[in-house]
Amino acid sequence: MSDSTDLPTSSLSCFPIKFLSRGLLAAGIMSVLGAGCAVVPGDRAYSMREQSAVKLPVKQQGAAEPVPDNVKIKPITAELIIEQFRNAQPPKPAASRSALAGEGRRTAPVIPAPPDYKVGPGDILTIIVWDHPELTTPAGQYRSADQAGTVVSENGTIYYPYVGVLQVAGKSTRQIREMLIGKLSKYIEKAQIDVRMAAFRSQRVYVVGEVSKPGQQYITDIPMTVLEAVNLAGGFTQEADFSNVLLTRNGVTYRVDIQSMYDNGDTEQNALLEAGDILNVSDRSFNKIFVLGEVTKPGSLVMTKKRSTLAEALADTGYISQDRSNPKWIYVMRGEGETPELFHLDGSSPDAMLLADRFALKPRDIIYVDAADVVRWNRVVSNILPTAQTLYQTSATRYPLFGGRNP
Repeated sequence: MSDSTDLPTSSLSCFPIKFLSRGLLAAGIMSVLGAGCAVVPGDRAYSMREQSAVKLPVKQQGAAEPVPDNVKIKPITAELIIEQFRNAQPPKPAASRSALAGEGRRTAPVIPAPPDYKVGPGDILTIIVWDHPELTTPAGQYRSADQAGTVVSENGTIYYPYVGVLQVAGKSTRQIREMLIGKLSKYIEKAQIDVRMAAFRSQRVYVVGEVSKPGQQYITDIPMTVLEAVNLAGGFTQEADFSNVLLTRNGVTYRVDIQSMYDNGDTEQNALLEAGDILNVSDRSFNKIFVLGEVTKPGSLVMTKKRSTLAEALADTGYISQDRSNPKWIYVMRGEGETPELFHLDGSSPDAMLLADRFALKPRDIIYVDAADVVRWNRVVSNILPTAQTLYQTSATRYPLFGGRNP
């Protein structure tokens, strides 16, 4: 009997397949197994040995926009660690850029010198005219300063005896004192006047986000900086991102890196605040790294103050799987910045973890540990085996239509 039996044309309309003998079936199964890596779903990191397997948006030198290209993979070596350490030295504040710079956020503004406090509507002034208590405490000497003081009206004016209505909004206490001396000199010879702030109520900033007591803070005659505003709001919470404090002023959002201030003494990041500023302390949910592939507990990790190394990330996920992974192929994929970067660590030797411990990670980095060749082959077989068994059982079925023969 031949290896295959052709059915009549009328039978083909009912059975639109050609039944194969067991010999051809076995050959077909082996051919599928041979091409298993191409037809069975799964990770294919083995195709990413020297460059990325897919094209990524790369900002080339001189190009206005990113173009698709395959990114070269850089081996993690001692030379690369030295280069990264050199590049990680504290940059100038003007070079600081936010991870969200594409949304118009800029470097924190720096005010060179603190300006004098300008009086505004709602502020309360204490005006003292020496040797004239009737002018100093007309409301009674037993009242507090803010109760007995002079309140600046909504239109920025005050009323004072013998002077009348005086425009004081936008002026310092020193300027108001000189104005009062000039007005009262007509009635009091050699008038001695002192003007002080009894209550600051006209200028405020808003501190929101990951602070213990979010809300508004009043600006006083002592200039308020970013760090002082955060401290007045109770300090950072555990979920705060010290390096991504957003300062919004006049519709423009700046980034203040307080972590750089702590670590590198970058005091220029501690900008002075102005009335109406909004200070938003971001959370650290953006500072995640992802560990995938053949590790014990794949998933995402939140970096603490953006300090994490490749060795720490692998250890926090239970380290690489000893029975499934191929430690020779450990990848770090970095998409931040204009040009993506791909790194490779050969971890087949235990001392390679010394390099991993010095390789600093960045937020949104993706770590991938490739599977061993035998594991990938077993996955191919486990996917094909049910189908092969079904075909084998089908080929052994006896069909009454053909007189019990196995076609």
